[in-house]
This record gives sequence, structure tokens and C-alpha cells, in this order.
Amino acid sequence: MRAYLTVAVLLLVIFGGISGYLYNKFSILAGTDFTPPPVTVAVATAREESWPSTLRAVGTLRAARGVNLATETAGEIIAIDIESGQRVEAGQLLLTLNDSIEQASRQRARANLVLAQQLYQRDASLIEQQSIPQSQYDRSRADLDAAIASLAEIEAQLDNKRIVAPFAGTVGIIEVKRGDYIQTGTPISTLQDLSELEVNFSVPARHFPQLRAGLPVSVQTASSERSFSATLQAIDVTVDPGTRNLALRASLPGSDALLPGMFAQLVIDLQQASQVVTLPETAVSYSIQGDTVFVVEEDEQGLLVTPRVVQTGEVRAGRIAIRSGLQAGERVASVGQNKLYRGARIVAETSPAAFTQ
Repeated sequence: MRAYLTVAVLLLVIFGGISGYLYNKFSILAGTDFTPPPVTVAVATAREESWPSTLRAVGTLRAARGVNLATETAGEIIAIDIESGQRVEAGQLLLTLNDSIEQASRQRARANLVLAQQLYQRDASLIEQQSIPQSQYDRSRADLDAAIASLAEIEAQLDNKRIVAPFAGTVGIIEVKRGDYIQTGTPISTLQDLSELEVNFSVPARHFPQLRAGLPVSVQTASSERSFSATLQAIDVTVDPGTRNLALRASLPGSDALLPGMFAQLVIDLQQASQVVTLPETAVSYSIQGDTVFVVEEDEQGLLVTPRVVQTGEVRAGRIAIRSGLQAGERVASVGQNKLYRGARIVAETSPAAFTQ
């Protein structure tokens, strides 16, 4: 009996010690603060700015004066008086087709014209003396007119055998060579006046009230990091019924960095300033739920953040326009948002430099 009593006392002591230990541990855990520590983030203030109103578009460069050279008649090429890439002046001879038949016809036409002039002059003097009938004089006059017209026709045929530059410019790659027999309309080369260029592009028709000739346009291409200044030159008078777009044309001086056919990105300055709320571009988090910013709020315990969906606009110089969802003067987290959640406590850092290390 005494042994059982001893065992019971020992068990009571053991379990009592364990219970006391566990009670002490749970008391300590119950008093521990498991709240996550504040997150250090950069904070920026939304501000209202005056931004110039702009309109973006894409277009294609072309020369203000540019043509594809081709012949109006068939024939064998007997002379090419230029080289690919050569600068030519207006009226300069570029190419000649075989014109031996036309040259012979011109000689005959000139001889017929000389004879017709002599007969007409003789009959003109005789008609004054009333030595010949009026019908003979009229026939001489008609023969002279026919001879003049025949020579003019031959001269026109000869002109068709020669390709001359319609304006000053630069010749492209010549696609034919001497001795080739070419048909009417066969492409020969291109002639481009690179001193003045144009950009053809289109914008949605809803922007028509804001557009007018003379607006400044900035042009950029993949061939250069420079921006080229252009001027809105013309606005079409109809809207494309298929796309509902309005065709526009801008003009700009030529440059060594620009060629006809290049793809161009354009920004039209509408010269109408608008007030917008802006933030650093890094303050906006993008997700399928929408564009979100973490707005900084303050209570008796300090600073905390609340996510808010906003509607964003264009980006300029590292700042993004906020169309709705945020007011000027509100503060948002601009760097370090990946650590944040609704109600997270933060420590505000005014400069984002510490987050770039």
C-alpha cells in the first residue's frame, strides 16, 4: 500500500512540474506581439501638372517630289547617261531608246515643211495679183499646216524615245542596262527630291476638331535617335468609312538620316494644355485586376497603406498621368510595393535611392 502511495506522489509531482512548465511557456507566448514589423518604402505625393495635349500616330515618309521613271513607248536602249545614286538637274537626259526611224521621219518631215512653205509663199504672192484661184491658195495654206503638224508629231515621238528628269533630285538604282529591249511602262529607276519630305498618317476622326494646319509635329524613326520637327500641312476632307480614320500629311525638311518609305512615329502638339494628376511611373502596380497604387494613410499607431485601383494615362519623363481614382496631394508608395498588402504598416522614405542598391 505504501508503494502505491509513493508512486502516486511521484506521478503527481512529475505531472505538476510539466503542467507548470507548459503554463509558463504559453503565458510567455500569449504576451508576445506577432505583428509584422513596418515595411520601409519610398513615398511620393500626387501632384497636379499642366501637360501639353498631344496626339500620337504612325506614318510613312515620302519625298514631296518623287516619281518612278518608266518609258511611254517600247524600244531598245542605246544610251544611259546617268549612274545609280547620281544627282541630276531638271531636264537632264537620263536614257535614250533607238530612234533611228524617227530621226529619218523627221528629216522627211522637215523637207516636206520646206516645200510647203515655198509653195505657200509663192501662192500668197500670186493670190495678191489674182493670178491663181482662191482654192489653190487655200490648199497651199492647208498643206503648210499639215507639214507643221506632221513635224510636231515626229518631234513628240522622238521625245518619247528619251527619258529626262522632270525635276532636280537623286536617281535610285537603275534597273535596266544598255542593249535591253523594254516595253511600255517598264520600270527604269526612281527619282526622289530628298530636300523636302512628307509624312502620310491617319488619326481617329474624333480628333478632327482639335486639328488644324500649321500644328507642330515631332517625327522619330528607327534610323536615328533624333526627333525631327515637322509641320501639319494638310487634313483630308473625308473620313475613311472602313476605319473611321482621318488622313493627314505633315511636311519636314530633308535630312541625311531620313529616306522615303521609312516608318515614322509622330507626336502632334495640339497646343492645348490640360491639368492632370501625376505620379512617378514606379508607383503604379499593373495586374489583371487593374492598375493599383498603395495609398498612404495615418492613424494613431502610425502609417499604413491601402491598395486602390486607378485609371492611368500616358507617361512622360518618368511620370504617369492618373485619370481617376486619386487626388492631388495624396501620398502613395512609389518603391517597394511588392512587400505591401492591405493594412500593412510602413516607414516612409522620401528618397528611393536606398532601394536601388
